Amino acid sequence: MEYSVRMNTLPSPVFKTTRSPQARGPRHQLGAGLRHKIAILFLGTLFITGCASIEKPVEKPGKLEPVAEIRPGILQGYLPDDALPDSLALIPPPPVKDSAAMALDLAISKDMLSLKDTPRWTLARDDADLMFPHAATIFSCALDAPVTEQDTPHLYRLLRRTLADAGLSTYAAKNHYQRNRPFMVNGQATCTPEDEGHLRKDGSYPSGHAAIGWAWALILAEVSPQQSDAILSRGREFGKSRVVCNAHWNSDVSEGIFMGSTAVARLHANSGFQADLAAAKLELAAVRAKGLKSTRDCEFEAEALAQTKGKSLLSH
Repeated sequence: MEYSVRMNTLPSPVFKTTRSPQARGPRHQLGAGLRHKIAILFLGTLFITGCASIEKPVEKPGKLEPVAEIRPGILQGYLPDDALPDSLALIPPPPVKDSAAMALDLAISKDMLSLKDTPRWTLARDDADLMFPHAATIFSCALDAPVTEQDTPHLYRLLRRTLADAGLSTYAAKNHYQRNRPFMVNGQATCTPEDEGHLRKDGSYPSGHAAIGWAWALILAEVSPQQSDAILSRGREFGKSRVVCNAHWNSDVSEGIFMGSTAVARLHANSGFQADLAAAKLELAAVRAKGLKSTRDCEFEAEALAQTKGKSLLSH
């Protein structure tokens, strides 16, 4: 769903010795003895501190405070308007007619259209739905865990709020360039024909979906580093879904991914985001301890993703 922008360690000591303490005299023997005692005290302190940290109970996520909606179903992001990355200043203009970059966009679009009515096309349609609770399931196969409002409320809200931050970061350029989308040029249907009326009025460059999906991939990879490769790969494929769907050009997606990265960089300076990120890590650990798994059809998803695994958005 596209939407309009709202305006208005301490270093370890190293002891190097080239000869024995006896050969170096009483003064050096005293120095070595003191260094030995200091080292013992230092190691003892580390041991005691380490034990204390092990015995300390794991903190629980704090209470969730209510967050206002900026439109029905869309929560306010963490970043105020004046802290959003400026896509118009950060990305170049979209490719122009008869340029090599536009030729690449056209070629990739034609290639991806060959996937119409395949499992990958079906997945692209599924990826297009950014409404919750559905959107919270998109990365659950890669994450190997469910993301629900009941079991992971902070993580669930983290995704809902960052949808606004990443998505809105694209609108300065979207509104300025008002680039026509592929289906408006090639006359072919999208995977979401019911959205085409709105998409005609919403600039194609850069892709808000790609920005959101990549921001989520970066955040989830931080929440669950063990699954980071799978999560980031899914984030890249999420961007490809927009080209498969005939809703975005390759360059829209590439620059959307860039804007998703800039939004996450800004978010890391936000205390509210950092607090929810820390809580999300605790929630995910609890979900894993319970052995909860994704409820998505991960076999179907893997089959669909395999269809574009060798297709690059950056070369053709």
